[in-house]
Amino acid sequence: MAFAPVLHAEWLKIRTLRSLPGALFALFAVTTAFSAPAGSDGSSDPGFDPLFTALSGVLPGQIAAITFGTLAVSSEYHGGALRLSLASVPRRGRWFAAKMTAIAVPTLLVGLVTAVTAFLVGRAALGSAASGLTTTQQVRGVLGCGIYLMLIALFAAGLTALLRSGVATLSILIPFVLVVSFVVGDAAGTVADFMPDKAGQIALHQSYDGTLGPWSGLAVTALWTAAALLAGAWSVRRRDA
Repeated sequence: MAFAPVLHAEWLKIRTLRSLPGALFALFAVTTAFSAPAGSDGSSDPGFDPLFTALSGVLPGQIAAITFGTLAVSSEYHGGALRLSLASVPRRGRWFAAKMTAIAVPTLLVGLVTAVTAFLVGRAALGSAASGLTTTQQVRGVLGCGIYLMLIALFAAGLTALLRSGVATLSILIPFVLVVSFVVGDAAGTVADFMPDKAGQIALHQSYDGTLGPWSGLAVTALWTAAALLAGAWSVRRRDA
């Protein structure tokens, strides 16, 4: 079977499983809602970063992106759905590539729309405090935000394919981004810059003094994502459905 009909079939699954469009809507709603009041505090802080403040809603919003990537894959492991999918598409690598594409494209599109909206709302709340942002910084922040959300969703999808369990994936990733990244990450110094979430979030900052820059940080997150996808693809190809 050609790639296009396989991709179309995987897109239909995502569109018709209500929890998945719901996760994308939550990504938009949560990110925007948390960015709206961001400018009300902290503008007098010497370390104040107007770009990160305007896009700070992505920190809770990324949970929805993780959930979307996880549910899109874990649904295949219920009720023998994966057996039916692989019976229709015997070439497992092609099926896996179509599944990941069907996850990546809507996450990127929704992520970009979310980033633009959240930034506009956050900037409006900041008022004159955001006047120092250049056009390049704003565009980079919005693009970086959309790419980061796509990568973190794919990272979750690859890990779910490896673990074959949505519960296991969420039990690992949600505490990681909510606890480890903030508590351990702050104490780990330079090492924290290479964590999959911290590295990608560098693109959301106006300036950064660490080892990585905005695009190299996203590249590190992309490497984490590629590793998770390769492990997930191995699991799909080598293990019984």
